[in-house]
Amino acid sequence: MIQSTSNEKIKQVRQLLSSAKARREQGLFVIEGEKLFCEAPSSAIEAVYITEDFQGKASPEAREKLSLFGRFDTVSDHVFQKITDTVTPQGIVCVLKSGSAPFEEALKKTAENHCRFLILEGIQDPGNLGTMLRTAEAAGYQWVIADGKTADLYNPKVIRSTMGAIFRVGFSSVGSLSAAVERLKERGVCLYAAHLKGKENYDAIRYADKTALLIGNESRGLSDEISSFADVLVKIPMQGKTESLNAAVAAAILMYQSR
Repeated sequence: MIQSTSNEKIKQVRQLLSSAKARREQGLFVIEGEKLFCEAPSSAIEAVYITEDFQGKASPEAREKLSLFGRFDTVSDHVFQKITDTVTPQGIVCVLKSGSAPFEEALKKTAENHCRFLILEGIQDPGNLGTMLRTAEAAGYQWVIADGKTADLYNPKVIRSTMGAIFRVGFSSVGSLSAAVERLKERGVCLYAAHLKGKENYDAIRYADKTALLIGNESRGLSDEISSFADVLVKIPMQGKTESLNAAVAAAILMYQSR
């Protein structure tokens, strides 16, 4: 049993939880909880840390996966508190290999008769990013594409907010969002931008079979450069004095309407 926070393995987990730079350099990230452990691809799991209490209360599915994985470290309750990012931890933490899918994989989806992409520019709030991935899965969107200014996909808050969708929805981080958008257009994908200057109401449009929704930064919206690629600028009518919707809410409305 690991009983010291000075243990090198524990120090690594703590570093991965707190530092996006460490996650990038090591190609690893951390997940917490039984549900995410059970949903995580076994091939991506690098290490598992559990409490003694977890061994006695784990579900049959979790026990089977632990058995198949074959190796894990038991840690004291005191140490476990130092490697968890939640208020009420469930007793299991895992280290996984990271890495977004190549954009070329996303492009392969355009060969299908129906394809749906969510394209994000500069989304800063981890909770928003995680919620968008979770909603993308629920709304039948196959892929999320984000620029380098978007929040770190492997931020613990993002991971929790996805509720497991991070393992099921394609995600590509691209160096040039404009180049990515242009290539999608070349493949026949119709681009709809959520925009305050939109002329078409979101519910008055017949969305194409190959659709990509463009969602911009929470405070600034989409840049002029990315907006210029849009085939349609879409607006969501608002009453009262509200000037704009939360980015994740706007994305959810458009994803469901487009379906």
